[in-house]
Amino acid sequence: MPVESELERGARMKSVGILSPSYTLLYRYMHFLENQVRHQLELPGHYTPLEAFYEDKKGVLPAGVTPQSCQPSVHWLSSIHKHLYPEMKITHPAGCMSQFIKFFGEQIFVLWKFALLRKRILIFSPPPVGVVCYRVYCCCCLANVTLPGVGATAPESKPFFYVNVADIETLDDEVSYVACTTEKIFEQKQDLYDVYVDNQNVKTHLEHLQPLLRVNGADKEKYRRLNDQRQLLMYSQEVDGDCSSCEEDLFILFFMEQNNRIFQILLEVASSQDKTLTADHARSMGLDPQGDRNFLMDLLEVYGFDLMLVIDNPCCP
Repeated sequence: MPVESELERGARMKSVGILSPSYTLLYRYMHFLENQVRHQLELPGHYTPLEAFYEDKKGVLPAGVTPQSCQPSVHWLSSIHKHLYPEMKITHPAGCMSQFIKFFGEQIFVLWKFALLRKRILIFSPPPVGVVCYRVYCCCCLANVTLPGVGATAPESKPFFYVNVADIETLDDEVSYVACTTEKIFEQKQDLYDVYVDNQNVKTHLEHLQPLLRVNGADKEKYRRLNDQRQLLMYSQEVDGDCSSCEEDLFILFFMEQNNRIFQILLEVASSQDKTLTADHARSMGLDPQGDRNFLMDLLEVYGFDLMLVIDNPCCP
């Protein structure tokens, strides 16, 4: 909030948060938190509603557990994350995924490939960070796979949401994450990320990933199909009054089905006798045999598929 105060350097910033063992419960209190942030901006230091909320909702540690003994370990955080992450979809606001896809357009499939390859994705944006945090969430949703047995060897992609210079040491140890920041200094720290997103500009300093930045014919076809499904949904809602499906679910389901189709074909080829992945297989996955060759090779490596990729080079007779 702008203020005429030299002490506060012209702006007052407040944040209010909740500590919870369940990510999926937090959305219930978003309205309360927003109101309390406004309250703290207008009346700093007046904590009565927050104190009452805490007394009403506070948890109790299990018997025999002390605050000192319940420091979260890396294993505990990982298991909690794996348990809760599939349920994250109920925590985002209406229109989040729709706005995300409209914002990036066809480039959404460039982000999709990097997310599926479990790359370190850092999204830069000036404040406020609320909308950009939802882009972090949506980017993670692009890589959803529900087939059993897929991803056991792949690194876990962590939604870190907002990060700043205080998190540099943490990011330095991560092999896969999606995060956003308002601090431009991160762009210069290329050892911390694989993919840097500035507004609608997706880029990478890693030479072997640069071919993935190009939107190919198969990407354009998938984007056209996605828009067609959206138009069909909107038509059914308008004409038939069908409100059982929403645009958000359509987008999330589209990418989940696309991912499942890719891995289903990979599993089938892996169980075949010759274990050879051909251009026809790539087309069945909805991929461009030539344009997505690098993507497929990285995918096989990241997810531990021992297959032979046989796709003719168009430059050869």
